[in-house]
Amino acid sequence: MSEEQEQINFFSETDFSLKNEASHREWLQRVVESEEKEIEEINFVFCDDEYLHKINLQYLDHDTFTDIISFDNSVDDQLAGDIFISIERVKENSLDFDVSFDEELRRVLVHGVLHFCGYRDKSESESQLMRQKEDEKIAMFHVEQ
Repeated sequence: MSEEQEQINFFSETDFSLKNEASHREWLQRVVESEEKEIEEINFVFCDDEYLHKINLQYLDHDTFTDIISFDNSVDDQLAGDIFISIERVKENSLDFDVSFDEELRRVLVHGVLHFCGYRDKSESESQLMRQKEDEKIAMFHVEQ
């Protein structure tokens, strides 16, 4: 891997391993390019509820379970940071929203990247735009370049 090549890394703190890492990496690269950004380094860390809950308490002072926490270290159009994803939450949410686990996982993966691109989800209008962007980017997963 050359120094100037962008990096997307997948790590796991559980027994989960992402199927088709290369396909997901290529898709996320296309997502970032579609937003006219570049990737310096993005690390995805798959974990369980307990692991993510500790991060939520320690760094955000939130005593709740969540599916994703992202730490954005991006500078200008160079995206960088760590995205922690609770596989337990993704599984539960896929059942709650009646979608496949893979689709829900892609939604959470791209959600974190979209945060790094500058999209927020605090207000109703921001959440609406975020969901629209998620749908648009998920559709790109199956598009061959």
